[in-house]
Amino acid sequence: MSTDSTLHSTLYIGMMSGTSMDGVDGVLVDFGGGAMRTLEAAFVPFPDALRADLMALQSSGDNEIAREALAAAHLAGCYAECVAALLPAAPGPVRALAAHGQTVRHRPELGYTRQINHPALLAELTGIDVIADFRTRDVAAGGQGAPLVPAFHQACFGQAGQARVVVNIGGIANISVLHADGTVSGFDTGPGNVLMDHWIGLHQGKAYDADGAWAASGQVDPTLLGILLDEPYFRLAAPKSTGRDLFHADWLGQRLAQAPAMPPEDVQASLTALTATAIARAIHQQASEVEAVYVCGGGAYNGALLRALAQALGGKTKVTTTDALGVAPNHVEALAFAWLGYRFTRRETGNLPQVTGAKGPRILGALYPA
Repeated sequence: MSTDSTLHSTLYIGMMSGTSMDGVDGVLVDFGGGAMRTLEAAFVPFPDALRADLMALQSSGDNEIAREALAAAHLAGCYAECVAALLPAAPGPVRALAAHGQTVRHRPELGYTRQINHPALLAELTGIDVIADFRTRDVAAGGQGAPLVPAFHQACFGQAGQARVVVNIGGIANISVLHADGTVSGFDTGPGNVLMDHWIGLHQGKAYDADGAWAASGQVDPTLLGILLDEPYFRLAAPKSTGRDLFHADWLGQRLAQAPAMPPEDVQASLTALTATAIARAIHQQASEVEAVYVCGGGAYNGALLRALAQALGGKTKVTTTDALGVAPNHVEALAFAWLGYRFTRRETGNLPQVTGAKGPRILGALYPA
């Protein structure tokens, strides 16, 4: 039950589990005085069983409703564990926690997006108001429901008179173009880490390519890269968004069958080049005069990918991470959802119609009181 002190609190928790499906990132944030200060951060890895269940829900199968319900309860337990890790740093009661949920299907062209979660259970486990289900209102208003982070990127990283691009590289990559005149554009550019993670998992049993070392040991195959870049999604006009519904193991397998045989490390190098090239082309399309590109998400820790991105941009654009702007790359998305939760409690809009294609600005989220 919320008390008067809680309702007047400026403390929020934001949590994000993205398409990489590695775990939950959480942050404790103070929005007091109109500022935004990160007081604590935590990461809770997914147990192998939960990750397997979430991966299986990416495609149709038997008994999906029951399997989704059980996975949602398991996910809420991981969220609650993350909250427990953050709370000792809270100087007072937390106003609300914003929990994105785990995307398992994303088909805005059919009018739906699905983020599994159990916010009612999460409210029971934590005793804190929970704000969830951020994407569906934008989809209901005719939008893509993604990306939702550009509004936050503008609020957090925008600088009047400077053209900046913020690139979030999770499982899927997206860009936020913060134009010098204060306008914002952005969209999902295509795969981020999703295909690279799949390929190294298949061949080396690893969850990801640390620093891109395996990719750096191979050579980009121009024929394969051309086949990968021939995907029609890359030619679609914005607004657009995508996910594992398109970029998955079968998608990659079909394209590898069209290419000559090559060492697996050359495939990894080519997949890294795919992510970098798709991002670079999107940036050139949206912001030819960009001064700097700031990368966040797990991809920000992949040195080979950052070098490939700088090369794909022509070698003249500064490519760095959001550390240069004072925010750790792995905190940005959780911060974004804390900000969206803060906006919700103030009944302020959270989407950008010019980014998602929605009919207009909308308040995003649904409240589950403690």
